[in-house]
Amino acid sequence: MIEQNNFPFNHSIINSINYSELNNPIRWGILAPGHIAHKFAQDLARVESAKLMAVASRDLERAQEFAKEYDAPYAYGTYAGLADCPELDIVYIASPHVGHHAHTLLCLNAGLAVLCEKPFGMNLGQVEEMVSRAREKKLFLMEALWSRFMPTTLKTLELIRAGTIGKVLGVRADFGFKAIQDPRKRLFNKELGGGALLDIGIYPLFWSYAILGMPAQVKASAIFSDTEVDVSTGMVLTYDSEAFAFLDCTLLARTDCEAIVYGELGCIRVHSRWHNSQALTLELTEQEPEHFEFVREAHGYHYEIESVGHALRAGLTENPDWSHQDSLNLMSLLDRVRGEIGLEYKA
Repeated sequence: MIEQNNFPFNHSIINSINYSELNNPIRWGILAPGHIAHKFAQDLARVESAKLMAVASRDLERAQEFAKEYDAPYAYGTYAGLADCPELDIVYIASPHVGHHAHTLLCLNAGLAVLCEKPFGMNLGQVEEMVSRAREKKLFLMEALWSRFMPTTLKTLELIRAGTIGKVLGVRADFGFKAIQDPRKRLFNKELGGGALLDIGIYPLFWSYAILGMPAQVKASAIFSDTEVDVSTGMVLTYDSEAFAFLDCTLLARTDCEAIVYGELGCIRVHSRWHNSQALTLELTEQEPEHFEFVREAHGYHYEIESVGHALRAGLTENPDWSHQDSLNLMSLLDRVRGEIGLEYKA
């Protein structure tokens, strides 16, 4: 049952727990050491209360190289080997979309907490099974929706809740870049869950969900590649509050990558690339724009890593700032859009 909440994220980041973290860091494993996993590992190294212990690849040599680069004691040539590692608290899953469901279940069944890259699964049924298994095992499980934990997202939500821009009238968000159209690569490979929607369209959908909750109506249209994946998808969402969301994603061109929240009194503009931006501007009617900056040296995964660490130390099985229900709701939106554009993947 999908909860039709009108305004998500009525929680605060868990940041008020008193404990000694440095003497007992959270021990991480990484499953599938690809491009994103490298960035994640680089940011993990910046978190003093976290330690990378193990990495697994289907290619042992690749796992060993990754482990050496990031000073991890264990390297495995199978994912099952990682699940059996005796010195892990949690596994970060960075495999292609189609593997998220199976790899999450593998780790949960081994008694390990999981942070799994977005999209959580290929459809709502998979996500429901993942959540059910985590609850059955009483283990922490979270979708790695890193944009949820960015300071720009937190500040946007803070301004909205404070009534700074008045009633929210609508949102707009885009995400586009020019990808190499190689059918062997993940983005254009349907068997690997390719396409714009699941890879980058999830970000604009997340943004609309973060601001407005679940829509009353979803309309969408798409352009498809020769490999039958969507290369451009446009979405229009409408809400019972009479607000709108205009969202789009594309693999054909670099777009503005900006997110805007429109209100009765003005707007909040999160600057490019908004999903991991370091700046936003508050633009109120007849007032000088107010600029907010959140400068960082890291990629931005450390915010998510720190939040997960706090949740684990608090003994939680889900993060109140990106809960199981939030992931279920977001996956249901992705399924609704896929239904609109006629995009199907093998079960």
